[in-house]
Amino acid sequence: MIRNPILPGFNPDPSICRLGDDYYIATSTFEWYPGVQIHHSRDLVNWTLVRRPLERKSQLDMRGNPDSCGIWAPCLSHADGLFWLVYTDVKRLDGNFKDAHNYIVTSPTIEGDWSDPVYVNSSGFDPSLFHDDDGRKWFLNMQWNHRTESYGGAPKHPAFDGILLQEWDAQTQSLKGPIKNIFAGSPLGLVEGPHLFKRNGWYYLTTAEGGTGYDHAVTMARSRQIDGPYEMHPDVHLITSKDAPDAVLQRAGHGQYVETPDGEAYHTHLCGRPMAPKRRCTLGRETALQKCVWRDDWLYLAHGSAVPAVHVPAPKDVEPLKQPVRIDYSFDQPELPKDFQWLRTPEPARIFSLTERSGALRLIGRESIGSWFEQALVARRQEHHSFRAETVLEFEPETYQQAAGLTHYYNRHKFHALVVTWHEKLGRVVTIFSCPGDFPHARMQFPIESGVALPEGPVHLAMEIRENDLQFFYRFSQEADWTPIGPLLDAGVVSDEGGRGEHGSFTGAFAGMFAFDVTGRAKTADFLSFSYECI
Repeated sequence: MIRNPILPGFNPDPSICRLGDDYYIATSTFEWYPGVQIHHSRDLVNWTLVRRPLERKSQLDMRGNPDSCGIWAPCLSHADGLFWLVYTDVKRLDGNFKDAHNYIVTSPTIEGDWSDPVYVNSSGFDPSLFHDDDGRKWFLNMQWNHRTESYGGAPKHPAFDGILLQEWDAQTQSLKGPIKNIFAGSPLGLVEGPHLFKRNGWYYLTTAEGGTGYDHAVTMARSRQIDGPYEMHPDVHLITSKDAPDAVLQRAGHGQYVETPDGEAYHTHLCGRPMAPKRRCTLGRETALQKCVWRDDWLYLAHGSAVPAVHVPAPKDVEPLKQPVRIDYSFDQPELPKDFQWLRTPEPARIFSLTERSGALRLIGRESIGSWFEQALVARRQEHHSFRAETVLEFEPETYQQAAGLTHYYNRHKFHALVVTWHEKLGRVVTIFSCPGDFPHARMQFPIESGVALPEGPVHLAMEIRENDLQFFYRFSQEADWTPIGPLLDAGVVSDEGGRGEHGSFTGAFAGMFAFDVTGRAKTADFLSFSYECI
């Protein structure tokens, strides 16, 4: 069986592509660098992260991108001996405008180097590329209408002004021919995330609707002509949990169709797993997969309901690989462990090094933990509702403007951090910074005031998240007992719904290491190890 979500933790907007017996899923990464996660599977059950293709400054520079901007809704396809990846780099979230720029990159292989991007357009986000059986290529994206009161956190239907279609000329690498608005969406509204495929002479269009919160859905329509008119699915929505508040997989929508070599039908979708009592999704929007069947040239979920299932029949008999309960990361290689990413900058050598000190991840203090430009924060996704993370830190601050530590992080106004810094009377201290989502002011709090004085030497830092509760710990040596520090903090604010609510931000929670030096002197902090354990 397939057990959903197949990609736990922050992995939204899944675009699936099959080449032979190999399946690939591309997901959004927003402001996290490198851009786009691509997972691989040969059985639809077991998935492995194999590539983040947008990895060079010539491909992607997100310095200055606000929280929840950056890489939205990639579309992965294969044609003409190439993999094609289409994506948006969004430069603005709040206000009437989005400034959403769409690009295409290509590569002969998933694992190889990908091309520099070719600019396509900026009329809206969520692009996709459809390769027709006559050799023509078609570019789709939603059209954004700024003449509304739609803004980050409170989307309005009129801003989502239908799905645009235009032909793409691969030779000139440019759009050509008329621009047509082919689909206005269903009455649910907020139409986005278009994907086209063709079967039995029908063009099928699936879109995401209802916003990316609890009213989310995959809507389906079909036409004999690529530019329409499109008729709606008999049930309108192929996948949705909007009318099933008790379903395990909530916020279901935005996905793509795929067939196995034997013609079995599946459809990806994003989902969220909220925690009681406030229905907050600390794991962000995750990727799930549903088995489908065809009836009367319409697609339906195989189990007979539009509400997504947790357990889904796989195309062949295969056991899920056992995942480790604890992962211990060492920093003795010249590259980061593949689970880790950083924020925005294409110049990682300015924020971290794995070679300046053998066996350590050296973070170079730059801007604050809330910066949109250059901050030294290296982290991995939270994949479980309850987990423990530990690190060992060597850091000698000289002023309170220098700090380093361990963080449970979502964005600039939703994080908790266990911090080593300096205090004028106590000297080196361990303390807590907490920013519990009190948007729009994003005011940081200091739950233990000045902190606890530290002796010389390395400091061991830990945090335990048990669903909605976070507790920090510290100790001075491997042999010492862990000492809890500070009160229980609200881990649930480090979620999509924390702060201003379900449409206010779109990423997920991370556990990681950070350093900053707002003096501008670039003080370094050495992290000797990191571990992540499901508890």
